Amino acid sequence: MRLAGGRDMQYNHRMDRRRFLKLLAAGALAPLARPLRLLARPRTGILNDLFWVTGVPEYPFTDPSRPDSHAAVRRLLPLMGGRGLKFYRSPEVGLLTGPFGLIAPDDVVLIKVNAQWKYRGCTNSDLVRGLIRAVLDHPDGFRGEVVIIENGQGRGSLNCDTSASYEGDSSVHANANDESHSFLRLVDSIFADPRVSARLLDPIRGVSCRASDHVTEGYRAFENVSYPCFTTAGGRRVELREGIWTGAGYAQNLKLINVPVLKHHDTGGSEITASLKHFYGVLSMSDGHSSFRHYEGLGETAGKMAAAVRTPVLNIIDAIWVSHLSITGYPASTTFRLNQILASQDPVALDYWAAKHILYPIDQNPRHHPDYPGIAAWLAAARDTINGLGGLADPEGGILVGAPTADEREMLVLSADVNGDGTTDSRDLGIVMSRWGDASFSPADIDQNGVVDLTDFVILSESL
Repeated sequence: MRLAGGRDMQYNHRMDRRRFLKLLAAGALAPLARPLRLLARPRTGILNDLFWVTGVPEYPFTDPSRPDSHAAVRRLLPLMGGRGLKFYRSPEVGLLTGPFGLIAPDDVVLIKVNAQWKYRGCTNSDLVRGLIRAVLDHPDGFRGEVVIIENGQGRGSLNCDTSASYEGDSSVHANANDESHSFLRLVDSIFADPRVSARLLDPIRGVSCRASDHVTEGYRAFENVSYPCFTTAGGRRVELREGIWTGAGYAQNLKLINVPVLKHHDTGGSEITASLKHFYGVLSMSDGHSSFRHYEGLGETAGKMAAAVRTPVLNIIDAIWVSHLSITGYPASTTFRLNQILASQDPVALDYWAAKHILYPIDQNPRHHPDYPGIAAWLAAARDTINGLGGLADPEGGILVGAPTADEREMLVLSADVNGDGTTDSRDLGIVMSRWGDASFSPADIDQNGVVDLTDFVILSESL
């Protein structure tokens, strides 16, 4: 593993984002600049990128002119773009845009959240709010639909008012600064936009849908797993494995973003919940195979869902609040505010690194460490299942990662927190300026291309 963002010298050169952009526009930095590298670069061997955002402000909506713009998302997208993973699919090539970007203007974007629980046991809805805003702000105009989805296996609620495991308490408690901001509140009030909808899959989890049936709302079996088939509020027929049914065939403008909350799960099972465990939960347990999938078949099931049903174009681990002592996210004493997110297209690497470097350090519970035999076994099984199915790579679909890995030597962790103090600010920008032209793979080389240059400035500037 190579970490781009460790400790470095404190360089007290103050330059805010506005001043930097003025200098950039005026050409003051031109003598220093090499050509901005904005296209994806070919890779050899396995070195899968993980994007780590730390120091997320406790009030993350810091831009009054963009009230739904979340600081963590604003910092994540440039970090990804600097490595060639563009969030927006567009003929225009830029830091966030390119012809092989993740989200096209007419895509149906499913955002898989955890809503089987509430309080801090569900996905942070402030983070989801920021992610939706980023999709809607597509520079070419967004004409598709964003759908928040969840299968809570009979216990889910997108209103964050589930009473299961909460002693019958059916009050609303979202994982957000304002606990009334449930997923449905985002859809109905905060956005109130026909391009944004939500779908709880619990009511259809027991309904069978044949391959030739493009009307029934239900689940279609695939080998020993299953996946949902439903029509969105916008009238689009989603059949998760195949794509969007057009009436004459399938279109592939279906994208999935997986957003799990990082937390403890069950002793003797997965031990933790992160991206793999979270996404496989979209299948239906109504076929009676719940025990196999939770225990001996966990890795196989997770790998098959990721590789053979639908590969998420992006997995974002929500570590704003980490529930290290409970699956329910309640009481508050079982949770810890960390203000971080971690993202990757490799779910195996993501889960390994998040368990080792985010969850485990909070409580030092050996069962939360990815080398604990219980976790190591299902991570390896997921990796081997995915690789046995041909890996994940689909450049046309925006997926650049091929073979997933649980080996830290095959992971590249990127962060704009150059000095390692837990936040991204003008001090980091000062260090990048002081290291201009450094070709020694220093932490100031944010995109880890081998030299500190204009791309690193732009990534950091966009993160401030």
